[in-house]
Parts: sequence; C-alpha cells; structure tokens
Amino acid sequence: MKKVLILGSTGSIGKNSLEVIKQFPEEFKVVGLVAGQNEKELLNQAYEFSPEAIALYKNFSQKPKSLKSYEGLTGIKTLIEDLDFDIAISAITGAAGILPTYWCACKGVRIALANKESLVCAGNFIKEKAKEIIPVDSEHSAIFQCLQGEKKENVKEIILTASGGPFRKRKNLETVTPKEALKHPNWDMGKKVTIDSATLMNKGLEVIEAFWLFELPPEKIKTVIHPQSIVHSLVKFIDNSIIAQMGTADMKIPIAYALSYPDRLPLSFPELNLNLYGLNLEFEEPDTEKFPCLKLAYNSLKAGYPYPIVLNAADEVAVELFLKQKIKFTQIPTLIEETLNNFSAPPPSSIEEVTEIDNKARELARKLAEKYLV
Repeated sequence: MKKVLILGSTGSIGKNSLEVIKQFPEEFKVVGLVAGQNEKELLNQAYEFSPEAIALYKNFSQKPKSLKSYEGLTGIKTLIEDLDFDIAISAITGAAGILPTYWCACKGVRIALANKESLVCAGNFIKEKAKEIIPVDSEHSAIFQCLQGEKKENVKEIILTASGGPFRKRKNLETVTPKEALKHPNWDMGKKVTIDSATLMNKGLEVIEAFWLFELPPEKIKTVIHPQSIVHSLVKFIDNSIIAQMGTADMKIPIAYALSYPDRLPLSFPELNLNLYGLNLEFEEPDTEKFPCLKLAYNSLKAGYPYPIVLNAADEVAVELFLKQKIKFTQIPTLIEETLNNFSAPPPSSIEEVTEIDNKARELARKLAEKYLV
C-alpha cells in the first residue's frame, strides 16, 4: 500500500485525488493533508480519511484535539519532514506550492505534480533533488504517456493542446468581466487557473513546465488550440508520425495515472467514458496578438532565469487585481510585460532566492499596477 500526502487537498485537484484514492482503499492510504485556508473542508476530509497529520497554511480557529496538526509554512515543512509517505500530490495553486514541493523532492518520494509553478520558478532546484516526477496536468500527463518506450532523440516536437478558453472567437476583450472569464468551456478548475486559461497564460506556464519535465529546447515545444479538449497533447517523431493521447476532460484520469504508474487503475467513474462516435476534432494556431501571454511565456523561457519567476509573480498579481475588478482583462498581459521589462536581478542560486525574487517581482507588479487601478 502506497502512503500519500496531498498538498492542496481542498482544491479541485485535491478533491479529485481523494475521489480516486477512495475507489482504491487497498492500494493507497492518505497519511497527510495540507490546505491553504479552507479549514472546514480540511477537517471534513481528515475525519473521512483519518490521516496521521494535517496542516493549514493559516492558523486554525480551533486546533483539532484528535489529530496531529500543524500551522503556517513552518508547520507544513515540519509535517513534510516528519511524515513517512511514498507519493506527494503537489496541488497547491500558484507560487505558494513551490517550497512544499521542493521539500517533498528533498525526501526522494514520487512527486505527482499538478503545481506547474514549482518547475516554472524553480525547475533546476527541484529537478536536482527529485527522485521521480510524474506530471498530473492533463497535457503533460498526455505527453508523458506518449513518450513511454520512445527514445528522446527520436522526438521531433511535443505539442501542447489548449481549449482556447471562453473568448477564442470574441473580438472585443476590453469589456470582459471576471464572471465571464471564469466560465471555462470544458474544464472545472480553480479561479486562478481558469483566468490563466482565458488569457492563454496557463498554456505559457505549461510550455515552461514542459521544458523542465521533458528536457527539450523551446523550439521543440509547440502549442495548438483544440476547442474540444479531447486530445490532451501530441508528440511528433522524426519520421513525422504523431502519437496523441485522448480522453474526457476530467482530471481523475491523469491523477490516477500519476498515482499508479507504471500500472493503470481500472477507474469506474461513468462520466470518464469517451464516446468515439461522431467526434469532431478541430485544431488551429494560437493567436498570440490577441492573447499575448503565451508569447510572453516563450520569451521568458528563452531569456532564462529570473524571468520565468517574474512572469509567474506578475501574472498572479494581475489575475488577483482582475478578479477584484481593479484592472481590465486586457491589462493582465500589459502589466506582466511591463513588470518583465522593469525587473532586473541575477538568476537565483538557491530555492530561498527564488522566493526572494518572487516577492520582489510582486512588489514591482503592484507598484506598476497603480496607474491602471479602477
């Protein structure tokens, strides 16, 4: 039986992970749960799955007496260091997941990675420590599966698919509201990831993540709009043949694969069955003029550190301001680009310096945003 720690247990990935684990009680045991602020949901999960320990990023309103519990970032680190586990599901949203993921990597356990920011911002440090990383993002899981049994030198390019978000065919983006942007056509995700999908920044971050996961140069990492979200990604080989991975738009599939690899679990969720009859698969080139975030991500990757860290930090600030209706949807990429252009620092030499650069980039982004604030 594999012992599992879930970082970000109350979010979308965390909840789906618990659903998968619940279906296979002889295969997996939840030994630890970590959440950000949703204390009530965390405690409900703890009472159902009986972990050895739990942690909350903020302080508990009332610490549970029947459970070993930790508080704050220091508490999360202590939990990770003290707990015995085989797999860490890294599902904390945003840069907040970088340090917990790094601490798990230092323990030499399998990282089932859903927190793309960990590799975007600290790819070299985490790859240096991690014994095994199995991607959970549907696109990277798809590529990982397509590459099984293949030689790296035979890969011509990898192709990440994107739904295109809710505004793929909308001409005027100036009046986009947070409510509209949070209506993703295919996936049920958290607010941050949903907005990033609408701006195509999510795909940009995935390009940088793919760079670290698959160790391919940026020119071999391509993106394509696929509105149906059925083909999750593709790999083209030097003989120009293409292998694609298909499935329903449900995160339980890549989560289960990351937990069970190299085996597969017989998932019995009825909604996961893909009806092959009458499938209509469309593909089109991303419009980086309309959605410049994707281009900014490629440029940051090519420029190297610290710019991917700055890109992510500025994006988190911009998305937060947009959700609070402080800036326009179209000002998200403008603020990110301006932050990138005005930031200067050497590449980080430690994981601690990654955090310092992240904090400084956020400060700069907030300062630059003052002239946009509504």
